[in-house]
Amino acid sequence: MYAIVDIAGKQFKVEKDNFVYAPLLEGEAGSAVSFDQVLLVDNDGKIKVGAPTVKGASVSGKILEHVKGDKVIVFKKKRRKGYKKKNGHRQNFSKVLIEDIKG
Repeated sequence: MYAIVDIAGKQFKVEKDNFVYAPLLEGEAGSAVSFDQVLLVDNDGKIKVGAPTVKGASVSGKILEHVKGDKVIVFKKKRRKGYKKKNGHRQNFSKVLIEDIKG
């Protein structure tokens, strides 16, 4: 059984007992979260597609920790002008354990 869930504007395919690195969520590590915007549910071949969401479906999970992603280097340059700019960025994520899919 799996589901397609909209978490903070991004779509994730989630299964029970798997981890998802979602954009930074409100809440402490160890707190429970619930996602109501379920776009699709597949239950052993029976597929329910929402328009836009599946009614009565929800996905519950637990925030395990807040982590930072890999560093992304942003480099800008204009040739022959002596202009160079180097910048780095690390995105914040929440590691979420999917505990249950209802729907």
